[in-house]
Amino acid sequence: MAEAVRVDAWLWAVRVFKTRSAATSACRAGHVRVNGEKAKAAQPVRPGDELRVRIAGFDRILVVRQPIAKRVGAAIAATAMEDRTPPRDPVPTVAQRDRGAGRPTKRERREIDRFRGRA
Repeated sequence: MAEAVRVDAWLWAVRVFKTRSAATSACRAGHVRVNGEKAKAAQPVRPGDELRVRIAGFDRILVVRQPIAKRVGAAIAATAMEDRTPPRDPVPTVAQRDRGAGRPTKRERREIDRFRGRA
């Protein structure tokens, strides 16, 4: 087992990204930080390093427990990292009317205003 592996290979191996090229692109775009510093794709990661990966507008905080370079099963991948990502706040649901439902009635308009906080 290696003591250090490339950050893009590790992110792909632990199933953070579907492809290694996607992990490399994220590194190039500046979406990956190792111990607070922007990481290039070839930067080595070692056990204890903290990675912040920006995916879909949210940061995932991962700590390297075991450096692995080849893609492994999900159970082994879970043991190779520690996920310290705080839970996300629930996204408020957006009320939508059915398409073609016509103009809202007075009652529905009041409910919409209450939902939007304009009551």
